[in-house]
This record gives sequence, C-alpha cells and structure tokens, in this order.
Amino acid sequence: MLDWFLNLGLFSQIYWGIALIASLIFVFIIVFTFISGDTDGLDTDAEIETDTGIGFQFITFKNLIGFFTIFGWSGITCIDAALSKPLTVIISFICGLIMMGIMAAMFFYMKKLNHSGSLDFKNAIGAVGEVYLTIGAKRSSLGKAHVRIQGALRELEALTDSETDLKSGSVISVKDVTQNGILIVEQLNN
Repeated sequence: MLDWFLNLGLFSQIYWGIALIASLIFVFIIVFTFISGDTDGLDTDAEIETDTGIGFQFITFKNLIGFFTIFGWSGITCIDAALSKPLTVIISFICGLIMMGIMAAMFFYMKKLNHSGSLDFKNAIGAVGEVYLTIGAKRSSLGKAHVRIQGALRELEALTDSETDLKSGSVISVKDVTQNGILIVEQLNN
C-alpha cells in the first residue's frame, strides 16, 4: 500500500491524503454521532450566544470536513479522468463548496424544526379550567387549577381577586398571569 502511494505523483498524493484523512474524520464523526446520539463532547459547531443573526452557518467543523472529503474524492475522480491540474482543482473546489452549501442548508433547516416545548404562560389567558386545590379569597393563599394550555392539561398555581374562596371543582377562567407564572383566575357563573 505504501509503495502504491509513493509511486503516485505529488499532485495525486495531495488529493489522496486530503480524501483519506477527511473521510476518516467524517466516518469518526458519523460513528460517534450514532453511538452517543450527538457529539456533545465535540461541539465545535456551537453558535455564539451574542450572535443575533440567522442561524445559517456556512463555515463549521462539520461543513469543512464535508468540503475536504468531497474536494479530495472529486479531485481523485478528475485525476483518474485525466483532466488537467487547473481543471481538477477548480472542479474539486466547486464540488466542495456545493457540499458545504448543502450541509449548511440541511443543518439550518433541521434547526428550524426544533420546538422548544417551553410553556408560555400568556397562552393561558382566557382559558377555562377547574380548581384543584382551594384558592384563597383576595389572594390570601395559593391554590391550584387544572387549565389546558398549548394543547396539554396543566396543574398550575393560582390566585384570585374574588371575595370568597374558590373551592375544589369550581369552574374558573384565567384573566391574567403574574411575571412568575401564577395564574390570576375568576369563577365562571354557571
């Protein structure tokens, strides 16, 4: 194997070296991703927290590995097709850039598919629910209420401005939410 590599010209050796090293790193990243679920230990593609721009990242570690892998293999293909050196470099460079663009777009659109799943308490305003634990009159004591928010039934802390306690089983409506996520409710008249 070493004799074969040493008998290649310098131009071919460079392309084979780039292709083999980049492919080895690429395979390592793929295997590590499937084994661990994600490359948290090698998180070299993290966005900077202060960046308020869009999340489209063209130059990342994974994209560069993709670039060099395709650059190397397309260059070897061009060399095998007996294309000139300048044409080989141009074609392999363009193929590498196309691969980077595809990978950047793929990661960008996959990131847009993420759903935070975090609860936005403001979505509870106007919702109808039921008292679970008695809510003290005039905000005297916290109670709990079952309210459907964002498609799920939640048990949340609640206060009321009502003159009387809201007993368990009372039907309520959410009229406001405090900054720390406590519902302000009122009893609905049946």
